[in-house]
Amino acid sequence: MNIGVFLLIEAFASVEQQLKLAKEMGFSHADITDTNAGGSMLGTAGFSPTVSLDDNPFEIKRLFDKYGITPSTVCAHAALLEPSNPGLYSTSEIMKAVKFAAAIGIKDIVTTDTDPRSEWAENLSYQERVFVMAEKLYTPVKMAADYGVRILLEPHGPITDSIKGLEDVFDRLGNPESLGVNLDTGNSWLGGVDPVEMARVFKDKIHHIHWKDLDAEWEPKRGTMFGCGFSTIALGDGVIDIKGVCEVLKDANIESSTLEIVGSEDILKKSVEYLRECGL
Repeated sequence: MNIGVFLLIEAFASVEQQLKLAKEMGFSHADITDTNAGGSMLGTAGFSPTVSLDDNPFEIKRLFDKYGITPSTVCAHAALLEPSNPGLYSTSEIMKAVKFAAAIGIKDIVTTDTDPRSEWAENLSYQERVFVMAEKLYTPVKMAADYGVRILLEPHGPITDSIKGLEDVFDRLGNPESLGVNLDTGNSWLGGVDPVEMARVFKDKIHHIHWKDLDAEWEPKRGTMFGCGFSTIALGDGVIDIKGVCEVLKDANIESSTLEIVGSEDILKKSVEYLRECGL
């Protein structure tokens, strides 16, 4: 399994600067970590590692090639529980991400529901949340199949942080091959799920992994939060059973994964070594 890195190594730095740092650390794979529809002021100024989905994807591919790094996924995190709004990242952006990824040979697009941000989303019933999420994914998932790519759901909200929630969304959409799971070890654990059990249940649907471990100070928050962004400790130094996840997935034929960790080069390298010791 290839182990890559998120392109958020340095704050307020461009995609190219992040790629340069990733190369210097010895990484050969990285996610397209942030995407936007249209133009980004900070991205244009070189202060944000964001990629415009309206840009020429081949220019981005050439930039990755310049540093010998393969883009693993396109991150298209959305707000799938919120009411439809052109000001929110949702269906149309995911559709752009599908075309963008397919054009340059990236197999997977990662998205999620995200925690409810509006009173309307907070008041949805469980059944309504499954329906709203599936409805927003219906066309992107069909498009992904036509383009030969996959949309992966990442644990990062009230539906995706639940094994039943993921299963119900898959069932509502007919369990298409173009819909899979991006397992996030930290988010799933923080949401109250055992990531080892999630790995077992979705083993055949997991095509990418975001690795992070969390220390004991997070335990009181478990079951109350949907995702925590990044970890600041090395894999194996926290309370999550990373080794158990590795044991389940080491023969799952998953091509790539990403360290969702911010910190020193030593922490990133230690995490890679830990995964290799676990048999990946």
